[in-house]
Amino acid sequence: QLQLVESGGGLVQPGGSLRLSCAASGDTLDNYAIGWFRQAPGKEREGVSCIRRNDGSSYGGSVKDRFTISRDNAKNTVYLEMNSLKPEDTAVYYCAARWTQNEAYCLSWANEGNYWGQGTQVTVSS
Repeated sequence: QLQLVESGGGLVQPGGSLRLSCAASGDTLDNYAIGWFRQAPGKEREGVSCIRRNDGSSYGGSVKDRFTISRDNAKNTVYLEMNSLKPEDTAVYYCAARWTQNEAYCLSWANEGNYWGQGTQVTVSS
């Protein structure tokens, strides 16, 4: 059973940076498509970024050119590097995984995630 644990959240000023980590155990992440999602109070969970089994990545329009997703299979960890943070990026950030044989599949919809971490809070405020 795959287990995911996020870390790296915190309080940061606008324009600052954070790197979130999603560490996996119980299976190897290279068998999974991984997605980062976020949920702000009163809002639906939204897709932020995905990384495919073939290491291709995609980003939501509001984070493109500011966030970078990457995978380190040796550490069984996926990262989300977040730069130029804005107050509207404030949310609980979750990583999710879906086992797939399709190397080009992007996990971008929350209802397609089979495994979830507990989330890490990101607050962008001065």
